[in-house]
Amino acid sequence: MARRKQVQENIKITGIADKGMAVGRDDEGMVYFVQGAVPGDIVDVLVLRKKSSFKKGIVYEYKSYSPERIEAKCLHFGVCGGCKWQNLDYTSQVKYKEQTVKDVFKRLAHIEPEEFRSLLSCNQIFEYRNKMEYSFSQRRWATKEELASDEIIEFGPAVGLHPPGAFDKVVQIDKCWLQDDLSNDIRNYLHELAQEKSWTYYDSKLHKGFLRNLRIRNSTLGEWMVLMIFGEKNDKDIFILLDMLSQKFPQITSLHYVINEKMNDSIHDLNTIHYKGEEGITEQLSHLKYRFGPKSFFQTNSYQAVKLFDLIVELADFKGTETVYDLYTGLGSIALYIAKNCKKVIGIEEIKEAIEDAEINKKINNVQNAYFEVGDVKDQFNDVFVEKYGKADLIIVDPPRAGLHKDVCEMLNKTAADRIIYVSCNPSTQARDIMLMPTYKIKVLQAVDMFPHTHHIENVVLLEKK
Repeated sequence: MARRKQVQENIKITGIADKGMAVGRDDEGMVYFVQGAVPGDIVDVLVLRKKSSFKKGIVYEYKSYSPERIEAKCLHFGVCGGCKWQNLDYTSQVKYKEQTVKDVFKRLAHIEPEEFRSLLSCNQIFEYRNKMEYSFSQRRWATKEELASDEIIEFGPAVGLHPPGAFDKVVQIDKCWLQDDLSNDIRNYLHELAQEKSWTYYDSKLHKGFLRNLRIRNSTLGEWMVLMIFGEKNDKDIFILLDMLSQKFPQITSLHYVINEKMNDSIHDLNTIHYKGEEGITEQLSHLKYRFGPKSFFQTNSYQAVKLFDLIVELADFKGTETVYDLYTGLGSIALYIAKNCKKVIGIEEIKEAIEDAEINKKINNVQNAYFEVGDVKDQFNDVFVEKYGKADLIIVDPPRAGLHKDVCEMLNKTAADRIIYVSCNPSTQARDIMLMPTYKIKVLQAVDMFPHTHHIENVVLLEKK
């Protein structure tokens, strides 16, 4: 017996939520997370999932459209898994992201900051990314319009971005607006070359195929890095591809490849091979230059990174005498940026190659008072570390989306630095972690929009010891 559809009528959408979902309530206060709506829409919702405190669904019918709606710039909007809010005016995106942070800290975590500042918006809302990663797939994602037509559909292969929740298929991308257009030229050329050479694309179900991923990075200094990720070792075709790519695009200043025959896409445990050009590329943020390689983490929006780092300097209120710990330092981007303002700064990062880049950048910028250690923060940040470098006056933490390990929270309480600056790409886990640090209060909270048109929010919190 078929299950009867449940449609809830006249839900007014009032905000944004995680993963591009919109949020609204019915007359009885039930929360609805809705795919396809924007704040200000009034919609009927086809309910797909029920919980005691919320329901999830998709738009069944639009009753009225929000005045904050705009036409998305990208032809692939709504199909690929990249931008989720291109159809929402950017001023409104900023407003709702700011409200999201407020809701997380006030309603969910019951934490009230002494000072809540307005979100730092982004001046450049297209072509702002300095890193894009595309996937090759033997099976192209077909749109609803294609499937509903009478035309014969060719399902593959494709190179582009995954649609939401479908990691075995790829949306063929002709033009992405998130990175400089040279990125599109490189990706489209490789797709044409692969068809000409009859190279196979990766099949994630069978775990085989020659072309697997493409990672493109660039800098505001005009340097470009390409990392080709192959699913099979085939030196002849690898070298043909890389040679033809470098000849076609002399703008590529750093060319690398890696063979990934594993079941997952992570390459941190694999050796990347430098094929041609420089070993890395260089970015400049304010007074510093950063050199980084294919596996190093670097802030993906260089323009907003300057605002983020300047905010950290402002909140730190340096006197020049401070000992600073920079946990999850990456290639030392924050540590090196603040080094001129403090007595010394010590960074911890578990990725060895990132620390190698940090040491290179230390020399490039002639920084004498920054020190770096390799290791997992939960293991490295301990009593021995504190004894070695001295008690910190300020600790900066910038962990992955999962947030801080409970052992790190315990050590932060034990270390009892006067101030902590917590930078997070996930305000929910950030609020959770701060609740585990009862010896601190939130002095200042301010978000930075690093990724326009997406649900992602970078949030900065200044904690002071009570």
